[in-house]
Amino acid sequence: MQTGAALGATLAMPHIARASGKMIRIAHASNEIHPGHKLATSFQEALDDILPGGFNVQIFPNRQLGGDKQVLEATVAGSLEMSMVSGVLIPLVTGRPAYDAWQLPFLVRDYDHFEKIALSPAGQKLQDDLEPSGIIGLATADIGQRNFLSVNSQVRSVADMAGLKTRIVPVPLHKAIWEALGTAPVGLPYGEVYGALETGVIDAVEINVSSMLGENLWEIGKNFTLTGHYPWHASNVVSTGFWNTLSDEEKEAMREAGRRSTSATLAYAKEQDLNGRAELQEKGVEIIELDNLAEMRDTVAPLTAEWAEKDPLIAEFVETASSTA
Repeated sequence: MQTGAALGATLAMPHIARASGKMIRIAHASNEIHPGHKLATSFQEALDDILPGGFNVQIFPNRQLGGDKQVLEATVAGSLEMSMVSGVLIPLVTGRPAYDAWQLPFLVRDYDHFEKIALSPAGQKLQDDLEPSGIIGLATADIGQRNFLSVNSQVRSVADMAGLKTRIVPVPLHKAIWEALGTAPVGLPYGEVYGALETGVIDAVEINVSSMLGENLWEIGKNFTLTGHYPWHASNVVSTGFWNTLSDEEKEAMREAGRRSTSATLAYAKEQDLNGRAELQEKGVEIIELDNLAEMRDTVAPLTAEWAEKDPLIAEFVETASSTA
């Protein structure tokens, strides 16, 4: 199995400007070893394979064109052709609530389950629902199942979470989940997590292995509790302004590239998640199993029914996820 460094070198290679075709800039906030970067590069590679010379794709990782929210807003505004963004921000920026469905706690079981749902009609409907807001979703993948990192105390039970100042993305679903579990949620931008952990502004963060490695959070947090409470979904989204300039052939090529990038990214994220745990242990991080995961599931279970009532697409998604083996 490749290490994170080797994977990073491999992923860094493809984002070279092509000499011909319609220009597409894909911007995102992740570094080159992160599955989010894989979602962008695998889309680029698939598009080159499907329609050689049709597009000139350039990828801008590492917040080169702005943070997650900024590049999403630029894509909605039409000043950027595409972005790879955290799905949790999409309802916040677009006002389309259905994308919350991916992070209903413990609904999506694992990476294989995610792939089946992402490529299902219910998954496609969530992406298509974004069009009125100025973007269209082309791919959605789990870029790292979320767990719980704490600095000064080990979390071995739900009771151990009580009162911990825990970083969240400040959206209603996350706030509801982490308040139900007894933490003190603190909304912070992703780029501020390292400093906030280091200075004690926060005690903990719900996070994935990819971000632990990519943002060097292991340098500060040494207690990593496996909870797998929800996936961290990310999407390749395209501006409708750019989309409307494309021919039917070009649109279908981009949709197919999106489907291929979904599968490629999930395979990469699954491998990195499992291998990355061993890498974290080598760096001095203790991997902890939660003693009462069933209690955690039961505590947050009512939120699924509550959110399903907010949008028929969420209700359909819940039904699909629940019935998909």
